[in-house]
Amino acid sequence: MFQNIAAQIAFSDSFPYLVTVSGVTSIAVIFGWRWWKQKNTYKSLDSLPSPPRHWLLGNVPQILAAVKQKKYFQLLFDWSQQLGPMYVFWTGNPVLVLSKPKVIEDTIVNGMRDGSLVRSQRASKAWNDISGPILLGQNGTEWQWRRKAWNPEFSSSSLFKYVEIISQACEQVIDTLKETAPPKEVQVDPLFVELTMRVICCLVLGIPVDKKSTSHEGPPLEVLKVYEAMSVVGYRFLRVATGEKRWMKYLPTKNSRDYWAARRFLEEFITPRVDLALQMREQNKTELPQVSPLFQESMLVKIAAKEPKYNRETLIAETIELLIAGTDTTAHTLSFAVAELTLNQRVFQHAQAVVDQACQSRSGINTETLKELAYVRAIIKETLRLYSVASGSTSLEAQRDIVIEGKLIPRGTKVFWSMLAAGRDPEVYPQSEEFLPERWLDKSKESSLLPMIDFGSGYHRCLGEHLSMLEATVMLALLLRYFDWELVNGRSSVEQLQQNLLIYPSDRMPVRFRLRK
Repeated sequence: MFQNIAAQIAFSDSFPYLVTVSGVTSIAVIFGWRWWKQKNTYKSLDSLPSPPRHWLLGNVPQILAAVKQKKYFQLLFDWSQQLGPMYVFWTGNPVLVLSKPKVIEDTIVNGMRDGSLVRSQRASKAWNDISGPILLGQNGTEWQWRRKAWNPEFSSSSLFKYVEIISQACEQVIDTLKETAPPKEVQVDPLFVELTMRVICCLVLGIPVDKKSTSHEGPPLEVLKVYEAMSVVGYRFLRVATGEKRWMKYLPTKNSRDYWAARRFLEEFITPRVDLALQMREQNKTELPQVSPLFQESMLVKIAAKEPKYNRETLIAETIELLIAGTDTTAHTLSFAVAELTLNQRVFQHAQAVVDQACQSRSGINTETLKELAYVRAIIKETLRLYSVASGSTSLEAQRDIVIEGKLIPRGTKVFWSMLAAGRDPEVYPQSEEFLPERWLDKSKESSLLPMIDFGSGYHRCLGEHLSMLEATVMLALLLRYFDWELVNGRSSVEQLQQNLLIYPSDRMPVRFRLRK
């Protein structure tokens, strides 16, 4: 009897230890099984180069550190330089990174056409978690009806009717520079951010580009506050897309507080205008006495009227997406173009001669002048080649086993690309480190097929490509017409870069302008 009691006591004392050992063993078995399954599933990727990784966490520590330092795209570029045009990094599942322009283009176009590649679940969830379901976060039929609704508004033919509005916004920038030059220096990146934000808010929300005009359909456009809010939600997308859990926005952290404050501010800015557009739809009216003609002609009113599937939540989310996509991209590209012209005086002088001739024969910048500014558009393309500001801000996921460049890529592999590395591929772009706009004007067969993939490829090519090119062409042409300029910080302005959702100059690109005689 005493022996049985002693045995029971001994067992009760050792029970917690046994449970602990059992738990640890179970966890080890689970991790071991997952490791074995992953190793066998993605065995074909072992032959591809990969950066050094942690035995358990893979490359997650390097990725998260790069995001925190705002150097994520730089890290992918550096790995491309070290490992070659096709490599793999690991964040749980493998991510295949490509940096050959033609390979990127063919992979995107063919993969999305035959359904073997779709936007990755993680990226889609990250996009949709910015404020709600948006075009960038959709696939299949849900993407198709949204894209079909917006396509006509951003077509090149539709945008030409906005040339006067865009020119007015650009002229305001010229007036600002005339007031400050000489001898003051100007940080052009914030100046271009204000320009592009005013244009996209005018086209989408019907807010006048004229700083002195007011809009009665909703709160005024406070450029700095709206931009700060967009930066916060954009940075959160990047963190979630690269591994941060979505539920972490509910934690009592500074990042979470900033996110909710930013989202609340953007929704308060946009909601009254969305509600008004939906009221016009419900009443089947294209005009209301209290509504300005500019708002009545806005994209928001047109989309709400013709696409009944859009409701309050999705219109607010879609508008936030368009404001983010239509501001930084063109603004930062303009900043880099201004810098490269300073660093390449031959190009600068030739561009001024082209603009002068076009403006003299056409009396300023208008739809006719734009036809004669191919060289200015080539400058913008060359800028995008060297400074792809988005650099591939989404990714695809293999739905089945596929072959890329003779390599078997297993189902479940994410496919990404480094546009910074692709734009510097010497096999595709001879003298790739030099700023040569002429490469985009060469009529030879070989040069005329140069890939221009900075706006994406295939069905999902950037909706705002034509707007961005039009806006940048008008602004750059006006700058060339009225000013000479120089970089205050020299080449460091294009070397010291950072990244939130996009790549931008960390010094905000200070420039010293001089009026031309």
